[in-house]
Amino acid sequence: MQEKRIDDPAARLSSGTMGIGGHVGVIDIGSNSIRLVVYDRPERGFLPLFNEKALCGLGKGLTETNRLSEDGVNAAFDSLARFAAVARGMEVATLHVLATAAVRDAENGAAFVAEVEGRLGFDVRVLSGAEEARLSALGVLCAMPQADGVAGDLGGGSMELVDLRVGSIGQQTTLPLGPLRLSALDGPANRKKLVAHIDRHLASVPWLSGLKGRPLYAVGGGWRSIAKAHMDMTGYPLHILHEYRLQTPALLDFLDRLQQIGKSEMKAINGVSKRRLETIPMAALLMRRLLTLAEPSCVVFSAYGLREGCLFDLLPDEAKSLDPLIESARKFAAAAGRFPPHGEELLDWTTPLFPEDTPLRRRLRHAACILSDTAWAEHPDYRAENVFWKVLRAPIPGFDHAGRAFVALALMARYVGNIDLPAADIAKKLLDKEQTSQALVLGLALRLAHTFTGGAPGILRETPLRPGLGKLGFAIAKPHAALSGDVVKRRLDSLAAALGQTGEITLLP
Repeated sequence: MQEKRIDDPAARLSSGTMGIGGHVGVIDIGSNSIRLVVYDRPERGFLPLFNEKALCGLGKGLTETNRLSEDGVNAAFDSLARFAAVARGMEVATLHVLATAAVRDAENGAAFVAEVEGRLGFDVRVLSGAEEARLSALGVLCAMPQADGVAGDLGGGSMELVDLRVGSIGQQTTLPLGPLRLSALDGPANRKKLVAHIDRHLASVPWLSGLKGRPLYAVGGGWRSIAKAHMDMTGYPLHILHEYRLQTPALLDFLDRLQQIGKSEMKAINGVSKRRLETIPMAALLMRRLLTLAEPSCVVFSAYGLREGCLFDLLPDEAKSLDPLIESARKFAAAAGRFPPHGEELLDWTTPLFPEDTPLRRRLRHAACILSDTAWAEHPDYRAENVFWKVLRAPIPGFDHAGRAFVALALMARYVGNIDLPAADIAKKLLDKEQTSQALVLGLALRLAHTFTGGAPGILRETPLRPGLGKLGFAIAKPHAALSGDVVKRRLDSLAAALGQTGEITLLP
């Protein structure tokens, strides 16, 4: 293989300590795959600008040889050279390069790292098992701050388990369990020995009994492939992996099925990398044994893990405490809105309509308020549908699938005045009637607000909504009286009708 070397010192990428400003990237050198993700800025709610993986198989045959695969090493050099060039082209200010189980365990791992650093001009941080477990758990907490259960990260060569207690990291361990590492033990004749081997390692973690009745937060490509397969094979309406939730009894049956289906049926699964298919049966067996022994209530799949945890770890405590949903929504709004985001003003203005809001529903309403003017620049005929799909599928953490559906429906109603477009059927499958009705009310309220103000901030605080017995009052301060008109009255009447009331405009002295 021809050597790819960066000889110009100016072309070297800074690594290690987080830089201030500019794009930030993470290269994750795993036992099975190598991935580069570039994020916009090192701050809460960072959004991915680029995400690409290469399945190199560095850890293939590691159990037998104790060495990185020669073919995997060559493929890794090619992929890393490409990723370094992409990072330079995107003007990444800081690049974090992390290596995990295969590199740290192989006898030629240190030589591989030295070669990578010499050829490509960046430092490689080889994570210990404890570091890998902690960063994976931080990735889960980055997206789900109140997670309470066990984070399980399955890589090609290891499984990291971390106890999460309402957002705090507790006990943790790393086990030499992964599809590539266990491949040598696989086969019908060895199945009992393989299961016993897995169970023995899981039984060595005494605190794992604390998972019983609590969620397992599943991280890693192998387990994410299981989620994608389940979505495809059951016809689930929303192909968003993050916070896809499955109850344990139903998942156990599906895992048994995955271990038994033939190659042709496996290849027919949509959404799963063809090169990942061969590891799915082993990933399914590992999850099956973990669920059987630990008895979690459900499995919540996380799209956030080691890479996000690496960046989250470097943020100041004040930034870590911010709500990932709200901060990400603000970034979307700042990039696409006409005026500075004023979601808090809209949140306060709509609050009288929702006197029984739970904290969760208030968060979702807050996010909808922030995002409510992000489709203004699109063609009027397509705003409602486009903003619906954008929110439903956006790479925004912090809400589950029902939450996505609620916000997406509310924004559809904000632009078209109803939730009757064909696309809405997907969201309605994820919500009950009461949630659907509340999304419509919120959307109609936001439609009234933006029609009345033209989207400008600072006006609604002086024009409160006053729901009452049979009437929805809209009190307009005298300086804003000229903003009223027929279109505003129609918007008010639509909102009032959704509440079973009649609308009434009054002028404040």
